[in-house]
Amino acid sequence: MTDTLSLLKLRRSVPPQFLAAPGPDAGQLDTLLTIAARVPDHGKLVPWRFIVFSGEGRAKAADVVAQAFAKRHPDARPEQIEFERNRLQAPVIVAVISRAAPHVKIPEWEQELSAGAVCMNLLIAAQAMGFGGSWLTNWFSFDRDVLDAFGLSGSERVAGFIHLGTPSSVPPDRDRPVLADIVTTYGA
Repeated sequence: MTDTLSLLKLRRSVPPQFLAAPGPDAGQLDTLLTIAARVPDHGKLVPWRFIVFSGEGRAKAADVVAQAFAKRHPDARPEQIEFERNRLQAPVIVAVISRAAPHVKIPEWEQELSAGAVCMNLLIAAQAMGFGGSWLTNWFSFDRDVLDAFGLSGSERVAGFIHLGTPSSVPPDRDRPVLADIVTTYGA
């Protein structure tokens, strides 16, 4: 267990601009998604699913984002549109899609938290496999035209885009919260 604790103590996000090829190959991605799916899921509802963007699919998705941005911002300069296109630059990107829905026993909130746990498991597993990753949403996670183009139903939401690749550089770690500022003991 010490390896797991060491990994968790050092876990950090690597921004997409620092993620280069290679990303996970098909076999590695199957392993990562299998691990990602091993999260608390009360009622066994599987209230999430995955969309994988890599290769030509990633380039097509980047075009969708750029076109949606240009449509929303008709006065945008070409470099602004290109900036938006480059938001999907990591070698492999996995969209974790929340399918939370009303249920007689399982609150939607718990289902949404399960989708968040999937995102975190995916990041941790990627780091353990030697990859870097970053969990982002960005504006297009909430843009209906983009969501429709990516195949989301009207009731589905993006829990996160998990950007995966080989770190070309790792920025310095950020300050972490001081436990005394965020921990209380009930009844004390």
